[in-house]
Amino acid sequence: MASQPEMRSSGLRVLEEALGMGLTAARDTAEAVAAEGAYYLEQVAITEASEDDYEYEEITDDNFSIPEGDEDLAKAIQMVHEQAIDTQILEQKTVLPSRHAVPEVIEDFLCNFLIKMGMTRTLDCFQSEWYELIQKGVTELRVVGTVPDVYTQIMFLEAENKNLKKDLKHYKQATDKAREDLLKTQKERDFHRMHHKRIVQEKNKLINDLKGLKLHYASYEPTIRVLHEKHHSLLKQKMLTTLERDRAIGKVFGLKETLRSVELGRNFRVPEIKAAYNCESENTPEGPTQKSLREAREQNKCKTKMEESVKDSEFPMDIQPNPNLNLCKENLPPAKFDYKLNNVFRIHELPVSCIIMHPCKDSLVTCGEDRFWKVVSLPDGNVLLTGIGHTDWLSACCFHPSGNKLATASGDTTVKLWDLSKGNCILTLEGHNHAVWSCTWHSCGNFVASSSLDTTSKIWDVNSEKCRSTLYGHTDSVNSIEFFPFSNTLLTGSADKSLSIWDARTNKCEQSLYGHMHSINDATFSPRGHMIASCDACGVIKLWDFRKLLPIVSIDVGPSPANEVKFDSTGRVLAEASGNGVIHLLDLKSGQIHKLMGHESEAHTVAFSHDGENLFSGGADGSVRTWS
Repeated sequence: MASQPEMRSSGLRVLEEALGMGLTAARDTAEAVAAEGAYYLEQVAITEASEDDYEYEEITDDNFSIPEGDEDLAKAIQMVHEQAIDTQILEQKTVLPSRHAVPEVIEDFLCNFLIKMGMTRTLDCFQSEWYELIQKGVTELRVVGTVPDVYTQIMFLEAENKNLKKDLKHYKQATDKAREDLLKTQKERDFHRMHHKRIVQEKNKLINDLKGLKLHYASYEPTIRVLHEKHHSLLKQKMLTTLERDRAIGKVFGLKETLRSVELGRNFRVPEIKAAYNCESENTPEGPTQKSLREAREQNKCKTKMEESVKDSEFPMDIQPNPNLNLCKENLPPAKFDYKLNNVFRIHELPVSCIIMHPCKDSLVTCGEDRFWKVVSLPDGNVLLTGIGHTDWLSACCFHPSGNKLATASGDTTVKLWDLSKGNCILTLEGHNHAVWSCTWHSCGNFVASSSLDTTSKIWDVNSEKCRSTLYGHTDSVNSIEFFPFSNTLLTGSADKSLSIWDARTNKCEQSLYGHMHSINDATFSPRGHMIASCDACGVIKLWDFRKLLPIVSIDVGPSPANEVKFDSTGRVLAEASGNGVIHLLDLKSGQIHKLMGHESEAHTVAFSHDGENLFSGGADGSVRTWS
C-alpha cells in the first residue's frame, strides 16, 4: 500500500495532467473562437461562498482498512489497483512540452472562464504557472492582432441600418410625390387631349361652314355683278334723263317767252330774240343736277384759290451764321462740375421723358408719360401752364426759335404744335404709322422734323400744314432727330446702330456714321456745331468730328443704358442721363468723368441752364431734380 506522500504526489500529478488537458481544450476552444472572429466577455457576480476558507480533513494511514466480504474484497482490489496506477504516474518523470507559441487570447479566455465560475484559487495557480512558463521560455505569446470590436461593428451596422431606413423613407416620399405628379400630369394630359379634340371638332365645323359660305357667296357673285352693272346703267340713264329734262325745261321756258312777246305784237328780230333768250336763260331755274355740278365747281375754285394763297414754305438759302462760332475761349465761363442736389420738384405722376429750357425766359418745359406737358417757373418750381391734348405718352418737345410756340411728339403717332400764350393746340400733324420719338424746329421756324418708330423721319411745313418730305433709309426705329444749328442739315440716330446726316432740301442721306454696337438712344450737336455726341443702350458714349465725319473717342459708362446726352452752353461739358440713376458729367478737355448721385430710380433726361450754373434732370419717378 502506498504511503501518504506518494498518494499526495500522485494526486498532484493527476491534477497537473487534468490542468494540461484543460489548457489544451481551452487553447483549442480559444483558437476556434479566434478563427471565427467573435469573443464574448461577461461579468458575473459570485454570490456563493468562496472555497478559500474551506479546511480539508487529513486522513491518516492508521484508519485505512480493507472491508470485509466479496464485494468489499473487489472494492479493495480496485482501490489497490488505482493506487498502483497513481504510484506509477508519480514515479514517472514529468516531461515539459516543447516550446511553442500560444496566443494571448487563450490566457484571457481561461482567466475569464475561471472568474466566471468563481474558481479563485485555481485562477491564482493558473496565473502563477502561466507566467512561470513564460519566464522560463517554454511558452511564447503569439500576437494575434487587433481583436475586432463587435460592439462597435454592431453600432456601425445599426447606424447604417438607420441611414438606409431614412433613405428608404425619402425614396418612398419621392415615389409618392412622383406618383401624385404623374396622376396630375395624366389628368392634365387627358384634359388637354379632350380640349384638343374639341378644338379640332370646332375647327372642322368652322372649315365646313366656311366652305358652305364660300359656295353660297360664289352663287351670289354673278347676281351681285349683274346688279352692279344694272345699277351703273340706271345711274347713267338717270343722269341723261335729268339732263334732257333740264334742257326741255329750258326750251319750254324760252318758247313761253317767245309766245308772250308775239302776243304783245313785237316785231320778230332774230338778234333780239337770241339776246332775250340768252339773258332769260340765265334766270332760268336750274335742275338739281345742274345745281350740284355748279356748287362742286365753285368749291373746287375756292379750294384752288386757297391753295394758291397758302404756298409752301421755302428753305432759306442764306442761313444766319451760328453766333456761337464767334465766342472766344477766353470769354467763356469756366466749366462747372461740382453740382450739388438743390431741390426736387414733383411735377408728373409718371416718368419724365424730356426737359428743355425756354430760349428767352427763366423757365423750362417738361414732358411726361402721363400725357401732359408743363411749363415750370424757376427757381421756385411752380407749374405755370399745363398742356392737355395727346392721347398717349409724350416722348419729346422742342421750342420755336422765338419761344412762343411748342412742338410735342407722342406715342399716339402725332406731332402737335401749341401756342404758349394761350396753351391751345394750333395744329396736329398726322402721318406716322407708329409712335413718334423726337421732334425739332428749323432755325427759320417754318419747318418741324420728327422721327418715329416706323423707321422714317418726316419734315413738316408749318405754313401749308402738310408733310413736305419723308426720309427713308434707316432699317429700325429712328430714336432721335435734330437740325444742325442754323442750317438745313438734319442728324438722326436709329436703333439700327447708325447715325445719318440728311439734306432737308433734297431729302437725301449725305453721310452715315457707324461705330455703335447697340441701339442709339440719342444724338446731339455741340453748340458750335463742330462735334456730335451720341449714346446707346449699353451706356457707350461716342464723340464724332462733324467736319471730318470721323469718330474722336468712345467712353463706356455702362452697362446701364445711356438715355440722353446734352452739351452745356460752352460745349466743354457733356452730361449723360443713365439708366442706373446716375448723371455722368464728361470733361471734354481732360477726359475725366464726374458722377452726380441723387436719383432713386432711372434718369431719363438732362438739361443745362443757359449760363451753365444749374443742371436739371428728370427721372422715372416723375420728379425733376435741380443741381446747382
